[in-house]
Order: sequence, then structure tokens, then C-alpha cells
Amino acid sequence: MPALPPIPSLPELPPPGERPAWLEVLLEVVAAQGEHIAAQAERIHGLLEENQALRDEVARLKKQKPKPTIRPSRLTAGEKNKRRATRRRKRDGERQVDETVVVEAKDVPEGSRFKGYDDFFVQDLVIQVRATRYRLQRWLTPEGKLVVAELPVEAEAGHYGPTLRSFVIYQYYHAQVTEPLILEELREWGVEISSGHLHALITEGKEPFHREKNEILRIGLRVSRYVHADDTGARHRGKNGYTTHIGNEWFAWFQTTESKSRINFLELLRAGRTDYVLSSEALEYMVVHKLPQEPLAKLAAATDRSFADRTEWEAALKGWGITDERHVRIATEGALLGSALEHGINRELAIISDDAGQFDVLLHALCWIHAERLLAKLVGFNDAQRQALEEVRTAVWQLYRDLKDYQAAPTGETKKALADRFDALCTTKTCFTTLNHALKRMHRNKGELLLALERPDLPLHNNLSEGDIREYVKRRKISGGTRSDDGRRCRDTFASLKKTCRKHGISFWKYLNDRLRGEGLIRPLPDLIEARALSPP
Repeated sequence: MPALPPIPSLPELPPPGERPAWLEVLLEVVAAQGEHIAAQAERIHGLLEENQALRDEVARLKKQKPKPTIRPSRLTAGEKNKRRATRRRKRDGERQVDETVVVEAKDVPEGSRFKGYDDFFVQDLVIQVRATRYRLQRWLTPEGKLVVAELPVEAEAGHYGPTLRSFVIYQYYHAQVTEPLILEELREWGVEISSGHLHALITEGKEPFHREKNEILRIGLRVSRYVHADDTGARHRGKNGYTTHIGNEWFAWFQTTESKSRINFLELLRAGRTDYVLSSEALEYMVVHKLPQEPLAKLAAATDRSFADRTEWEAALKGWGITDERHVRIATEGALLGSALEHGINRELAIISDDAGQFDVLLHALCWIHAERLLAKLVGFNDAQRQALEEVRTAVWQLYRDLKDYQAAPTGETKKALADRFDALCTTKTCFTTLNHALKRMHRNKGELLLALERPDLPLHNNLSEGDIREYVKRRKISGGTRSDDGRRCRDTFASLKKTCRKHGISFWKYLNDRLRGEGLIRPLPDLIEARALSPP
């Protein structure tokens, strides 16, 4: 076998200050590939763990001992006690007592004195089926007409009472229990119900809830000075779609559609309306987005006109000879914005997002957490680059903390100083070329990242929206998606109602019972949103 040729030695790299730009970028790409390889290794490690779990399951089925996977706890005893303490809920007022049982002491010696009681509380649930038979009297009048008694109001909704209907909705939309498990649960308790009737309880006859949900958005956009926005994937009828979240500390609103374009977002901001309005704000939007003069002049001639729906609007565009795809898109976005403003959306409304382009309407603010993630993903190739990256990230978070302090006590002097620091930070030239590009991108977004200097009331991050929409991610893992339009609509409606109830400290269980019984003890959620907006901070 012939000997292998010797491996040639690689030439030494120039010092960091003398390297050409293309070499710096190449070295950073190599470092990024190393990070990719590490991520793949971590993925392989996860697959190995999954494979071992399957081997353990096979061993259990064979009645063999699986490989132990017990890991020691990383928490100290003090940390565990602290975590347990945070989970304890404080009671509001006195305990509820439905029954008191006196337990007599045994073998009490003669001459003992009674010293009162030691109380020991036991909570329990009473789960049982309660069936009511309504016997409707039937009378035949002398004229031969049959008179039949009418059902009471509580029985008009069907063969299942309000508590059972509340329980089904609560289990499915709040506890995220699947239909087959709810069906099995009810039948084990003695409820006579078919899978079809159960599905109807989940998705049919929910118009009052849908109306309240739509009103939540309308009032929320009218009284709020800012909202958070985000979206996530959601499958429907076996196809990929998107769920958009709009909300703040007062409300949460969700809608699932086939698109996540800016046109789709503006259609949602209309809060259920279908019209298109050519207002001065609509034309201003078209000018900012550089609609050419010829189509702009045709649209300006129709200022203050409105169009009932998409069909009428598209016919008008075609009549004006506006057919270019880009021109139609810009004109449609402007007319949708005009419709939203026409129907009462707050004209000073700011939208906070993670830099997704579809949310860039009205006043747009960016999330600092997402902006800094671009820096967190970078990997330095050498010690100098790693140190530069660490210094820049430290400076970014210090600027973030100082912005929060400014919001508490804004002054003109501090405002200018923070803007100058942002400029200085983003124009810093480091030995890390990719870091320089990331800082340049942050600088292009200066107006949206520093909008809080003009509007100190705006949050600096979009965590609220990400937290609200996380439930859709969990639901996607459980059920995969919706199959009917009613199912999709109900999922969005009850997610909106549940999250809004939570923001106002209202039990979702009590809310469902109140609405299904028609008691009206809990105020409409849009009224609560409006009251919160009018109350002093």
C-alpha cells in the first residue's frame, strides 16, 4: 500500500487588524458553521435520549428493568421551599363552610374542662348527574284546539343544563381536554350524550359569545393608546394558517386566517367591518408608500368615498384602470386603514411588535428583546470578537435599563442623552464584521426602538403578546388544528374571552355560568375594558 502524501501546512493568518474584510466574513461563517454543528450534535443527543426512552418502554413491556434515568435535583432545599411558598394562594376572607361535623373526643377523664375546638377543613367535589323531567300539561279546548305548557327559560337551550354546558366549554377551551376524553368522562359519570351532541355543545349556538368577542376588539382599539401584536402558525382543514393576537393589559383578541399579510392585519383592525374608505389618512398612507402619481391622482379625485365590501372596491379599482399588483396592494392597504380610523380606532394608537412587516402601520414600536436577539445569536471567532460582542450586549442592556428609568421620570435632557448614546452604540466599529452589520440594522430601526422617548407610556418589549399567544402553540401540539369554520371561530372566541377575563380577575368558570344562565351578574367585558381605560393609573 503506497504511503499517503504529507498534509500540507496551512499558511498563518494575518493579524486581526490586517485581515481583509472578505477574510473576516469567511472566518465568521466558519465559526457559524461550528455553531451549526454543535446544534446538530445537540439534536442527535436528543434523538439518542428518545431512542433510549423507547428501549426502556420495550423493556417494561417485556417485564425487564429499564435503564434508570433519575437525575438529582438542581434546586437547593431553600430554593425548593421558596418555590413551594410562591405557589400558595392567599384566601380572600373567611373559608367557605357548607357543613360542620362535631367529632367527640373518646376516653375523656372525669373532671376534664372543655377548651373549645380544633378546626380541620376538608374540601371535596360533588359530581353527580341530575336529570329533570318537565311534564308539560296538554289541554284540549272546547273548540278542539290543543294547548301545551311552555318550557321554562332554563330548559329552552336543549336537553343539557347550563352547568353541564359550562363544564364542556371549560374543559375543551380552558383545560384543553380533547373531545374523546370529555365524552368518556361524561359517560363514566352517567351522562347520556353522543359524540355529535358533544361537538354541538362545543361549537354551535355561540353567537352571543362571538358578539362579545368582536366588541372587545372594537372597544379595545378605541380606548387604548397602544396594543401588542404577534402571530403564530395554526392549521385549519389540513392547511397552514396563522393566528393573530392583538391586545394589551386590558384585553386579548385572537383571529385565525389564511394569511398574515399587512392587508390581513388591517382587515382585522376594522373590527368586523367590511368597508373600504378613501379618507385623507388613506391617501397620506399611499403617498408615504410611494404610490405613483397617476393612480394616486385617480384615488384623490374620489376622496371621502366609501365602498361597502371587497367586491365593490375591486370593481372601483378596475374602473380606474389600477391593475398593477403593487399599486392595488398599496391602495387597498390605505383604504383599509381609512376604514379602521373611520370606525373609531384611536388615531394615536401605537402597535408594538417583533419587527414583523405586516404590523408596521400607524405608530410602530419595536421590541427590544427581539432586537437584541440578533446579537445573542452571534458567535465570536476569537477572544477579541467575543469580548467586543459581550461589551456591545452589555451596553445595549444598560441602555434598555436607562430607557425604563426615563419612562418613570422623562426629561428633555435625558431624552437627548439617550438618543445620542443609541447613535454612538450603533455606529461603533468593532473587529467583528457581522456584529457591525447587526448594529447597523439596529440603527436603521432607531425611530421604532426609541419611540418610547416620545411616548413614555409604551412598553419596551412584546412579552405580553408572546405570553398570550403561547396557548395556541400548546393547542397545536395537542389537536393539530381545526376542521370546521365553526370550530375555528369558537377557538378564537373563547381564547379571547378567557384571556380577557383573566386580565380583569374574573373566573372564566363563573363567567361561563353567568352567560349560559342569563344571570347578567358579570358586566360585559367591553364595559370592563372601557372602565379600566377611564380609571386613573
